[in-house]
Amino acid sequence: MNGYFKDKVAIVTGGTDGIGKALVTALLSDGAKVATCGRSYDKLYELQAQHPSLPLHTLVADVSHPGECKRFVESTVNTFGQIDLLINNAGISMRSLFKDLEVEVIEKIMNINFMGAVYCTKFALPELIKSKGTVVGISSIAGYRGLPGRTGYSASKFALQGFLESLKTELMDDGVHVMWVSPGFTASRIRDHALNNKGEVQKENPMDEDKMMSAETCAQHLLRAIMKKKRTLVLTHTGKETVFLNRFFPGLADKLVHRFYFKNKQLIK
Repeated sequence: MNGYFKDKVAIVTGGTDGIGKALVTALLSDGAKVATCGRSYDKLYELQAQHPSLPLHTLVADVSHPGECKRFVESTVNTFGQIDLLINNAGISMRSLFKDLEVEVIEKIMNINFMGAVYCTKFALPELIKSKGTVVGISSIAGYRGLPGRTGYSASKFALQGFLESLKTELMDDGVHVMWVSPGFTASRIRDHALNNKGEVQKENPMDEDKMMSAETCAQHLLRAIMKKKRTLVLTHTGKETVFLNRFFPGLADKLVHRFYFKNKQLIK
């Protein structure tokens, strides 16, 4: 990034795995002061140990709880004095047909993926307005195209994109840049923690992540898009193709998505 983020204060929620962890590492490497949170003390401790001499602030926090988001944002300001960049990355996925799904699973998905971003953005916004900073939401192709077996996940990402689009327009006069990113099929490891129909973590990952774009490559694309103040970013050929087809040929997209996710009328991915 050639020092673009040097001395800037960046918050990355969910920075212990996948894209979040890759963003933390890339930002620190470019000279940023980084704050991140997660629900696992052990993973945060391990992350801190990997960067012992760099300005990294970590805190155990669950973004689905507003009080914990407020505490995290306030601790970041107390540690570094300002906020220039907020990347709402924390998220969780699911795999289950809606007919088999307990409604509480959707509530949990919405509370983490959508309300978590709302809470963190709300508490960080005064500082971001002061710095004329940037708000980023890590969305998904599921935020453009509803995916079978992911009703709650798709709903959360549609909501996130609507929220950020509204916010972008509201903050134009304040000089705050707002952007949302859809990584497409990226090796984010989010599928490793996807919830089943009862809200339990599934044991298997149906996708071959070794063939996907790496989290590190995704993070580099994302940070370059922030530098260029892009409105949106859609990554991977499959992701761009899906968004294009769904916009201009929605009936064809229905058939292709169904074929991809179902075999013999059974959800396979």
